[in-house]
Amino acid sequence: MCRWRMSLGDSAQPLGLRIISGGQQAASFFQIAAVVPSRSSLSPAQADTGGAPSVLLAPRPLLGIALLVLSMWVLSCLDASGKWMMGVGMPLLVLSWFRYAVHLALVLALVLPQRGLAVLHSRCPRAQLARGLSMLLATLLFFTTLSYLHQAEATAINFLAPLLVLALAPWLLKEPPRLSRWLACAVAFAGVLLIIRPGGGLDPLGVVFGLLTACCIAAQFITTRRVAADDAFTSLVWSGAVGTLGLSLALPFALPTALPLLRALSPLEWGLLLSMGLTGALGHLLQIAAYRNAGASTLAPFVYLQIISATTVGWLFWGHFPDALTWLGIGVICASGVTVGLLEWWRSQRR
Repeated sequence: MCRWRMSLGDSAQPLGLRIISGGQQAASFFQIAAVVPSRSSLSPAQADTGGAPSVLLAPRPLLGIALLVLSMWVLSCLDASGKWMMGVGMPLLVLSWFRYAVHLALVLALVLPQRGLAVLHSRCPRAQLARGLSMLLATLLFFTTLSYLHQAEATAINFLAPLLVLALAPWLLKEPPRLSRWLACAVAFAGVLLIIRPGGGLDPLGVVFGLLTACCIAAQFITTRRVAADDAFTSLVWSGAVGTLGLSLALPFALPTALPLLRALSPLEWGLLLSMGLTGALGHLLQIAAYRNAGASTLAPFVYLQIISATTVGWLFWGHFPDALTWLGIGVICASGVTVGLLEWWRSQRR
């Protein structure tokens, strides 16, 4: 039987967002962290991969930080590849199918020889299904957002997701209301308003898709809590399998349109398309390794460096660099997340 506890009341742990990068989950993400007190040890890597916490090896914080930062760069490349392929006309469903199918194949090839078929067994199959579907929806919405917005702005909007979970915790997680969480969410939303301000040059439809992506990532965080009894690699396999299966069912409707384009792809474009699954799998595995070498509280501040990797990759691919007001909005969002994280950590230390 799968058991989970939805309270946020005992110890501080970062709730991350790399889920959703390229639709991780996720994004990328997800991918972006705010500290959320939790009875379960849920790290940002587990917000992507889900499942029981990775075993912390002999503390090597510098190695853990390096692995986490490297994972952000890898996953930002995933986002950029998806945006590029959307730009050449690749249908969303076909693009996402390659991202999930290659990811799943690589993860199975790496995990099955070490863990065996037992890694496929979940104690929480319904929760895993719900989590996989929420990640798939986040993937589709984030890639759609990237077709309208620049990578840096799209990534920055996703920073709202963990703060939304904090603000809605009294209703979603039956937690006592806390003014600091609501203020942090309000301040972060003010930062988003600076980014999406009129005259900022952002497509309104892209902004809507970006906000919907943030909501889906928040839902993914909640469902990730519900699979905390499972191994992280089990959740990584299940998320890939749910996405691959769902997209395979829809593929016949998109493939006839995509076939002429697939035949016309250059070797570089084929490389970008296939690399999405590779960078997705590699990014998640790097995050798991990061949290085995350093504690969540050590790594949490460095999650916000994702905006640096997203901005740099976006500049290298398309020559886009955010303006001063956009950077101010990004700074406001990051500051609100770091501040509420420190407050939650301070409260946990007082208990």
